[in-house]
Order: sequence, then structure tokens, then C-alpha cells
Amino acid sequence: MESHHSQYPPIAGSRQYGRMKNRLRVLRAEREWSQAELAVRLDVSRQAVNAIETGKHDPSLGLAFRIARLFAMPVEEIFDDGEH
Repeated sequence: MESHHSQYPPIAGSRQYGRMKNRLRVLRAEREWSQAELAVRLDVSRQAVNAIETGKHDPSLGLAFRIARLFAMPVEEIFDDGEH
């Protein structure tokens, strides 16, 4: 009997799903901001900025929206989930 779970997409953050690619490092560099400066602007730690930039961590939805507002760009222009 086939598992009914196979019809559902993987859960975000699971090993199957993977991490989103993003342009955060490029956008930050274009403005000549350090990771620490960006962290202050976003009210997160520098380590959080580094983890997002290197793809080790995906931002929460709220943080993704704060990032988009800071750079005055739609979220999907900054983050790519690989679905397109």
C-alpha cells in the first residue's frame, strides 16, 4: 500500500527540501555594509546574517519581509526557492 504522505511536499527546512538561495551578500556589498551593519538594520545578530548569506539558515517569514523592505525589493527578487 502506498503511503499517503508522498502526495505532500517536503517540509521547509527538512533535508529533502534544502535551503533557499539568496542575494543578500550581493545586496549588502553593493551598499558597502558589513554584516554587523546589516544585522543592526535588521535587528538580528551578525551570526544570523552570516548564516542566511551562506545558506546555512533560511530567514523566518517576518525577517524575509524586513529584508525585502530594507532593500526596497520584492521578497522573490532576494530569495529563490528553486521552484522557478
